Amino acid sequence: MTLSDSVLTRLVCVPLLAGMVPSARAQRSNGRASLDFKELAWHLDQTAKGLQTLSADLAYTTVTVLVDDRSTEYGQLYFRKEAKTPTLKIDFQKPDPKQILLKGNTAQVYLPKVNEIQEYDIGKRSNLVEQLLSLGFGTPVSELEKYYQVKLTGEETVEDEAAAVLELTPKDKDLAAQLTKVQLWIGEESWLPLQQKFLEPSGDYIIARYSAMRVNHSIPLATFRIQAAPGARRVKMN
Repeated sequence: MTLSDSVLTRLVCVPLLAGMVPSARAQRSNGRASLDFKELAWHLDQTAKGLQTLSADLAYTTVTVLVDDRSTEYGQLYFRKEAKTPTLKIDFQKPDPKQILLKGNTAQVYLPKVNEIQEYDIGKRSNLVEQLLSLGFGTPVSELEKYYQVKLTGEETVEDEAAAVLELTPKDKDLAAQLTKVQLWIGEESWLPLQQKFLEPSGDYIIARYSAMRVNHSIPLATFRIQAAPGARRVKMN
């Protein structure tokens, strides 16, 4: 089976940041002038420098607009910074257990119900993977600006935390064919994504929301491996 760009986008978004950017001038609830892009960029860069590991609870909602269908998966996300690309592990518990591991040039998906590990070679689309992974954690602003037109649209509240809202438009035509726009809600306490929204050309969209974040704590190496039942079958998908 060939790994299409749409499948790759869905795999990497589960997880899961050019031009002149206007600053928002609204007032925050504490009375201070609203965050401007220069200040936000500084915080993002400082966070990127210091971030080594992260874990968070994840709610991943897929919305199909035409049939008004909404489904949400719940689990945990684990992040570890590596020399080239980060290692990401997502462990969904409900409604259907599933594990997703992105490591190096390989994506693995474990389906416990059939005890099968699906393996995808994502090295052939390394440029697309880099663009998608830049939307995650520990990304400096310069990296975002390589791949997206970035616009600070204002500030909102996510789970009682003030968040700066970034709107990203892909520069690359291949990525734009999969994602027309991405919105990021950056928490103004953690300076990490609290929520991401991925809008597809069809009008469908995905929302990933993170909570209970733990930063730079010890995560066992075994966490970043697929935890499969004995006898699991491995299937190369491309």
